[in-house]
Amino acid sequence: MDLSRFAIDTVTLAGSLEDKLRVMRDAGFGGIEIWAKDLVTHPGGVPGAVAAIRASGLRVSSFQLLKDYEGLDAHLHEYKIDIAKSLLDLMDAVGAKVLVVASSTSAYASADTDKVAADMRALATLAVPRQVRIAFGAPAWGKWINEYPAVWETVRRADRENLGVLINAFHLLARGTTLDGIDTIPGERIFLVQLADYLGDLKDITETADHRRAFPNESAHRDVIGTLVRKIHRAGYRGDYVFEVFNDEYLHLAPESIVGRARKAAQWIIAETAQS
Repeated sequence: MDLSRFAIDTVTLAGSLEDKLRVMRDAGFGGIEIWAKDLVTHPGGVPGAVAAIRASGLRVSSFQLLKDYEGLDAHLHEYKIDIAKSLLDLMDAVGAKVLVVASSTSAYASADTDKVAADMRALATLAVPRQVRIAFGAPAWGKWINEYPAVWETVRRADRENLGVLINAFHLLARGTTLDGIDTIPGERIFLVQLADYLGDLKDITETADHRRAFPNESAHRDVIGTLVRKIHRAGYRGDYVFEVFNDEYLHLAPESIVGRARKAAQWIIAETAQS
């Protein structure tokens, strides 16, 4: 494994999209995780953003974000289907093939596991003609699905080849979720791994999530994250590892310095997986 398997989320770096792409490419990273807003707010519009990404030579590892989708009824469900179609259109434009879907935090979402599985099955079916894979993950504050074992159960019940599990280290740490269940998920059913630790305490999970994340080798839980990536690697996961590090201080520093930290984190992950 080398740096070509690693990507950085655009939220981690300051600067224009072009600046972010340049420093990632120059540091040897293979991919980038982008958000729909990276395209629609670009000064050159979607065509300008697409041109910049294509010129960089970086792969779009994953595309953020469809949230609060599953478990809704009637017009709320139809609204989310329309949003999903719009995101798929943007993914087509930039050649993205993995859509990140976060489990619902909506007060209107149903806990009915059959409905949730049916909704995810329908989304995966919608993505098939685009050759898009759906990486379904659980934020720590999800209403009904907030840990990866429930994500895997939903994926298993939905039973679609292009629907898989997203493992997010930050949310796993925030919930204190055991790693035992990782061994029950086949590596080919894990579609994406997002990595971050956090600084300080978790008195306010969402505040920490949005402002005080850290690279996975830089904080108190590196042993847990090391075990996690070794388990995932042993299971046969061969997809991308994305650094999704929301940190306010990083946005006041040169992107080159932050990418340097990301490079050290990637080298640490490579060393950890070599022990698998």
